Amino acid sequence: MSQDVWAAGDFYEPYVGRWSRLLAREFLEWLALPRGLDWIDVGCGTGALTQAILEHASPKSVKGVDPSPGFIEYAKMHVADERASFEVGDARSLPFDTTSTDAAVGGLVLNFVPQPLLAVREMARVTRPGGTIATYVWDYAGKMELMRYFWDAAVALNPKAYDLDEGRRFPLCQPEPLRELFSQAGLHDVEVQSMEIPTNFRDFDDYWFPFLGGQGPAPGYTMSLDEAQRDALREQIRAELPIAEDGAIHLIARAWAVHGRKPPS
Repeated sequence: MSQDVWAAGDFYEPYVGRWSRLLAREFLEWLALPRGLDWIDVGCGTGALTQAILEHASPKSVKGVDPSPGFIEYAKMHVADERASFEVGDARSLPFDTTSTDAAVGGLVLNFVPQPLLAVREMARVTRPGGTIATYVWDYAGKMELMRYFWDAAVALNPKAYDLDEGRRFPLCQPEPLRELFSQAGLHDVEVQSMEIPTNFRDFDDYWFPFLGGQGPAPGYTMSLDEAQRDALREQIRAELPIAEDGAIHLIARAWAVHGRKPPS
């Protein structure tokens, strides 16, 4: 698999979107920014964080940007609020004026940007002096359990899958690398915080079917397998998951959040 696929919002939502919406609310509660601010959502995807900002942060405006035209189209269709706008763009070269926003944020995106330091510097560029730059990423190597069960099973069946495991691929997704990244970008008052949400599945199918959508590393790997290999992976995961007597699966998803302040000019 040469690159991760993020294009179809309808497939992304059941895989990660439904959980990112829960996480977005936790993130905003942690930031606790005042009402009436201008926000930019970098790597907005299907609009989960943008929607949470609109519902919980009482913004003046929110501008979402993402490199995927499919995600932007999905966000435009599903986020109906005159304060929000969306456009296609690159986190490393944001299509916004310098010092044009009070807060530049991004959810579950920074580890997928080839040059994350450049992205954070761009977020700082568009933020007004004293404003907030913040993001969050999954704890892939630890308690992002729905993905950990997947990759542990995949590697058990095929050791070559180790190189695709997000826990290995994204060393940035740990407290100290995030803290160092924001400090290197010249931000002040850098803080890192863990956040956890429940990821509850009705049954095994509710857990498994999103991996068949091809959106992201794990689903992309799943769909690269032939039918027999895919069946073997499914049964390996089923054997390892903590499935309750009623068939439900109760997991935890942990993320690491980081924020910093743009120094006064």
